Amino acid sequence: MTKHVQLGKSGLYVNPVGLGTNAVGGHNLFPDTDEEAGKELVRTAIDNGVNFLDTAYLYGPGRSEELVGEVVKESGKRSDLVIATKVSPIFKDDGMVNDNSPDFLKQEVENSLKRLQTDYIDLLYIHYPDEKTPEAEAVGALKELKDEGKIRSIGLSNFTPEQLKAADQDGYVDVYQGEYNLLNRGAENTFFPYTTEHNISFIPFFPLAAGLLAGKYDKQSQFNDIRANSPYFKEGAFEQNLAKVDKLRQIADAKDAEVAHVVLAWYLTRDTIDAIIPGAKRAEQVLNNQKTNDVQLTNDEIQEIDRIFQ
Repeated sequence: MTKHVQLGKSGLYVNPVGLGTNAVGGHNLFPDTDEEAGKELVRTAIDNGVNFLDTAYLYGPGRSEELVGEVVKESGKRSDLVIATKVSPIFKDDGMVNDNSPDFLKQEVENSLKRLQTDYIDLLYIHYPDEKTPEAEAVGALKELKDEGKIRSIGLSNFTPEQLKAADQDGYVDVYQGEYNLLNRGAENTFFPYTTEHNISFIPFFPLAAGLLAGKYDKQSQFNDIRANSPYFKEGAFEQNLAKVDKLRQIADAKDAEVAHVVLAWYLTRDTIDAIIPGAKRAEQVLNNQKTNDVQLTNDEIQEIDRIFQ
């Protein structure tokens, strides 16, 4: 049984390797999404000790929450699970708009509760800041929902460091989700000092840099999707990144692990990172991600990985 850890000061205890569910019903992100396969992902996770499920209204939109909700309900294990979701965007004819006004956030939480078929959400994030609502006012609305028992903890995602500080002026923020991986370590300077000092759990997204840090690509790999425009995959940078990943392979081989497990385990050695939420498209990937919990890195290995990706 994997030891559960607390997310910051939230009072939520999770398996450190959760499941990101943007490929579960996220038809707007992955047009070829198979809903039954998505439900099987979530089922496999719950049946194998994964208790931390991360979804969002944006995935679908709304469909991921519905599918996660269906599987959680059929599992009969709602009280054992920590469900995180995110609100704020609305989709209009001219695209996506963000709204952090208290009335809108409260209504969106009601909508999420219905889609998830639950009467409380363990971790509720504001997915994106808007241009007009004072950050502390938006978080204040979530604090009211927390006092009512509709949510158990408060998170933010995609806020700047300054916006995070403004939002957290009353100390209500429990979790921050932002981009961080071995190829993009900027958060170590911009976010980690604040999140560490205020016991806010930092949850990284894009932890495997669209698969590049999983060690599955080589110089012949071709990309014609969103990866084609990513700076990690640009000609020149791609080859340099592959060379770095190759150095990780030696550490992984010595532990009879995969490169991805070593990378994810390294994140969990950061003081402010309590949990990670790698995504998956197939049920076997969910099980494979759990092998991260078996990887024990020595201090020398932690420093070596740090040096490779300085």
